[in-house]
This record gives sequence, structure tokens and C-alpha cells, in this order.
Amino acid sequence: MARRPYLKEEWLALALIEPLRIEVQENGRIRHWIFIAEANKYLRVVTEPDGETVHNAFFDRRFRPSTGEK
Repeated sequence: MARRPYLKEEWLALALIEPLRIEVQENGRIRHWIFIAEANKYLRVVTEPDGETVHNAFFDRRFRPSTGEK
């Protein structure tokens, strides 16, 4: 997370606990999205297949919530 110091640990944890959407990639990694009101953006957190080890995290400009999501 050294490359993205603006991301807060609490945001990453919240994305893993209460994600808005989850998708499993072909390689087994798991994508978790959450809306960060403070930034007015959607955060994507990608974990290893264990669902806990964070591989990457970034604000996802392309994410569009579906019906029923924020």
C-alpha cells in the first residue's frame, strides 16, 4: 500500500467485511467493492484466493453498481 498512501486500512477491512459486490477472477483472486462516501468513489480490493491477503486496492473509476446496490 506504499504506492497508495491515501487509502485507509479501515476502508480495506470494511471492503472485506461488508462488500457491496464480490467477484472471483479466473485465477482465483477475489474482487471486493465498497463505496467510500468520504472520497465519493468505489474502492476495489483484490485479495488472494484466501480472501484475506490483499493483492491490490484502488479506486475503480469503471465500476457501476447494479440495481439494488448503492
